[in-house]
Amino acid sequence: MSIEIKAPAFPESVQDGTIAHWHVAPGASVRRDQPLVDIETDKVVLEVPAPTDGILEEILAAEGSVVNSNQVIGHLKQGAAPAAAPPAPSDKATAAQTTPNTEPKAVDPLLNPAARRLIEESNLPAAEIKGTGKGGRVTKGDVINYLDTPKTSTPAAAAPAAPAGVREEKRVPMSRLRTRVAERLLEAAQTTAMLTTFNEVDTSKLKSMRSEYGAAFEARHGVRLGYMSFFVRAAVESLKKFPAVNASIDGADIVYHGYQDIGVAVSSDRGLVVPVLRDVDRLGLADIEQAIGDFGAKARAGQLTLEDMTGGTFTISNGGVFGSLLSTPILNPPQTAILGMHKIQDRPIALDGQVVIRPMMYLALSYDHRLIDGKEAVQFLVAIKEIIEDPTRILLNL
Repeated sequence: MSIEIKAPAFPESVQDGTIAHWHVAPGASVRRDQPLVDIETDKVVLEVPAPTDGILEEILAAEGSVVNSNQVIGHLKQGAAPAAAPPAPSDKATAAQTTPNTEPKAVDPLLNPAARRLIEESNLPAAEIKGTGKGGRVTKGDVINYLDTPKTSTPAAAAPAAPAGVREEKRVPMSRLRTRVAERLLEAAQTTAMLTTFNEVDTSKLKSMRSEYGAAFEARHGVRLGYMSFFVRAAVESLKKFPAVNASIDGADIVYHGYQDIGVAVSSDRGLVVPVLRDVDRLGLADIEQAIGDFGAKARAGQLTLEDMTGGTFTISNGGVFGSLLSTPILNPPQTAILGMHKIQDRPIALDGQVVIRPMMYLALSYDHRLIDGKEAVQFLVAIKEIIEDPTRILLNL
C-alpha cells in the first residue's frame, strides 16, 4: 500500500516552505516517526516524520524545492522496516566512496536539524553524543555540552594558515528566515509612518530588589529573577492605559486587542526570532521568567514551533544583552509599536540638585504614527519608566 508524504499544514502567516534536507533516499527502509525530510519556512525548520514503517518509494520534491501547505512531496510503501535506515546519499559521501580506504559518514536519524548542522560544521562523531531530547533525540544543546566537555585525547594539529596575500571569499545562499526578516524590515519601512521616541530609566530600585530577593526568588520558583519580567509586566500595565499601542492595523480598520500577547525578540543561530508570551496579564514574574527561559532554550536547540511565534500584539527587543547602548527598533507589522531595551550603564545624573551616579538604561519606543500620536507614545514610555523606577507599582496596580 502506497502512502502519500505531505508537507505540514502551514498557518496563514507562512505561505510556503523549502525542502532543506531529505534524510533517506528512495528505496531506503524507514521506521515509524523517523524523520524523513526537513522543511525550512521563514520562521522555523519543520520535520516530517514517517507515518508508518515502510520503504520510501519516490521523492517528488527535491532539496531546494519550494512546497505549499499539504503538498504531496513523496510516497511511502507501507511495510516492515529493519532496525536502522540508511541516510540519503550526498555529494560528499559519493566522493568518499570513490576514494580508496575512505568510508562515508552516516547521519544519525535521531539528530534534530540544528544539532545536525552543528555536528557537520564541527566534524564531530555523532555516535559519541548522548541525546537528551524526546525519544533520545540529540539536540543542539547536547552538541554544545559535548563541545564544552574537556576531552582527554590529544588535540589534532592546527590547520595550516592561509598563504599570505590570499583574499578568501565564501558565498552561501541566504536562509529563508534571513530573507523573510529582510522583507519584513523593508515592509515596515515602506508601509508605516514609523517614528521613535526615547527616554532613560534609573534602574537603582530594580537592581536593589533583585539583589535583596533574587536568591529567595530562585529558591522558591526555580528560575532567576531577571530584568525582562519587570519590563514585560510594566509593558502590560502601560498597554492597558494606552490601548492604541496594543492595537494593530488591518487594511482600513484598527483592531483593538483586549489582551496582551507580548513578543520577545530572541537571537538564534538562524537569526532573530520572536516567540510570543500569551495572555501575559495572567502571568506572574516567575511565569514570565520561566517562559522566556524556555523560549531561549528552544531557540538555541532549533525547537521553536510556528505556534510559538504566531501572533503578538506588542514586541520587546533587548539589545542590551549584546552591549547596545542605544538603537531604534523596527516595527513588527501589523503591530503598531515595539519597545527597545538597552545596556544598563552607570552615568552621572542630576538628582535633587546633586550630581550622582546611577545605573541608567536608555529606552526606545518605535511606533506607527498613523495610529499613535506622539503624545500617546511619550506618555506610554513615561508610564514604563515610572513602573521600572518604582517596581512596587506593579504590586499596587498603579
